[in-house]
Amino acid sequence: QVQLVESGGGLVQAGGSLGLSCAASARTFSRYAVGWFRQAPGKEREFVAAISWSGGYTAYVDSVKGRFTISRDNAKNTVYLQLNSLKPEDTAVYYCAVRRGNSWSWDKSSSDEYNYWGQGTQVTVSS
Repeated sequence: QVQLVESGGGLVQAGGSLGLSCAASARTFSRYAVGWFRQAPGKEREFVAAISWSGGYTAYVDSVKGRFTISRDNAKNTVYLQLNSLKPEDTAVYYCAVRRGNSWSWDKSSSDEYNYWGQGTQVTVSS
């Protein structure tokens, strides 16, 4: 069983920054790839970023490239998503999810690929 808890969300002005964290309960967290998704009101869940088991590979949706950075600290069982240059359209509930295994040969943007999900943290960006 893997439990994920997101934190770090909040209300910021456009152009501001937030740092999100995804903490896992499992000691084998380092063996999971981790993805971040977001869901805005009235919209479908959208892939944001993912990081491989080792941290050597990352993937981002085009709309956040250059603004968001995903990283991980396996010793702390935590994955981070740094949100910079935030825009109102970034407003959403942000969820982290994990996929067990060291393979990177899968569709990181597909929510069906992930095994466990957190409850989400709200990010609100005002204009």
